Amino acid sequence: MKRWMIVGVWSALVSVGFAQGSEPASQVSLLQLIKTGGWAMWPLGGFSIFMVTLIIQNFMNLRPKVLLHHEQMPALLEMMMGRKVKSALIYCRKNPSLFANTLGAGLERCLDDEVIDFMNVKESVEEASIEQTSKLMKPIDYLSIIGASAPMLGLLGTVSGMIKAFNTMGTTGMGKPELLAANIGEALITTATGLVIAIPAMFFFFFFKKGFQKTLATLGRNVGFLFDALQSGKRPVSFIDLDTLEKMEGE
Repeated sequence: MKRWMIVGVWSALVSVGFAQGSEPASQVSLLQLIKTGGWAMWPLGGFSIFMVTLIIQNFMNLRPKVLLHHEQMPALLEMMMGRKVKSALIYCRKNPSLFANTLGAGLERCLDDEVIDFMNVKESVEEASIEQTSKLMKPIDYLSIIGASAPMLGLLGTVSGMIKAFNTMGTTGMGKPELLAANIGEALITTATGLVIAIPAMFFFFFFKKGFQKTLATLGRNVGFLFDALQSGKRPVSFIDLDTLEKMEGE
């Protein structure tokens, strides 16, 4: 529900951006606005399509359910407690995800050592986490690039339109106001379009970035629980239910 509300907000921003050019009295279509905006509208249109594609891709790929796979924790926890490192590594290879790939990188350092060097394991986990994070952050960072570039491109279209307007004034004077109005329209429309694209792009950039940071924090916590279980051979306290804890306290 929350995701659809966000998409609705973005759609509203786009609608507001073109509201001035779509009044019934003027009967100005979107295609006419694009033509009036001139050359800058085409790359801005490409930015808008790319932005929508990135938003959909991030919604699909950055879900905690896809990245963390909480349902895998019970089986992996039992393997860690039983020191079944090879079985856990095979399980991770068969079920690839951000969580499984990061855990598997640490398990690879545990195969050949009779005494596990957990500092070495920690370094391997951090390296794998950075590698996986850099891949998943690219679509998020592209939204930031669009958010920064779209207003600049719109401003360039504005400057281009104003240059044409002054050239028109210099060559024809004020005898043909329709030509001057077209040039001014090009200048204003490109600026508005650039802002309409940049605002939702930056909003979703921070939205996805914040959510991904939260997912990474949960990832580190879960991987830490599993290696604690491997090191101690005991179930982490966070995975012990309240009734069991009360019984342990009574003993």
